[in-house]
Amino acid sequence: MLQLANFIKKAEHSAMWLFLLNVALRRIIPFNAPHRFRIIQIAIGAVTIKIPYRRRNFNHIKGLHACALATVAEYATGIALLSRLGEDYRIIMRSMQVDYQFQGKMDATASFSVSESDFQQLIVTPLKSADSIDFVAKPIVKDAAGNVLCTPAITWQIKSWQKVRLK
Repeated sequence: MLQLANFIKKAEHSAMWLFLLNVALRRIIPFNAPHRFRIIQIAIGAVTIKIPYRRRNFNHIKGLHACALATVAEYATGIALLSRLGEDYRIIMRSMQVDYQFQGKMDATASFSVSESDFQQLIVTPLKSADSIDFVAKPIVKDAAGNVLCTPAITWQIKSWQKVRLK
């Protein structure tokens, strides 16, 4: 199987590989498929995902649903972290807190990136002395006009697969 990091490197510079990545992720994460989230830009440690303004993503007043916005924020941070961590680490969402500012009435995007220095300082170094760490990711969720729709804070527990205890 093609590793996620290799897939992402190819998708950075190729529309075909980006399309294939979106198709693969839709099958790997079927919960997100009905929303039709689409990665529109990706690099190692950075991603931008589009949430289309469509009926399936609406709330009762025809705006983007709060849960759809939270889900796309979780998706963006998870993909960005996995692209940096590789397959040696397990990530699980520990908690999510979202403050909503603006009603989404058009397509929106969730963007998240973790720099190499933050990755080393906040994730790699602490994992050398702890079995697991918590990392708080704060993506940006905006509509096509640039309005900030919500400010999520997603806490991910990161742990080496070697330290995971299964029954």
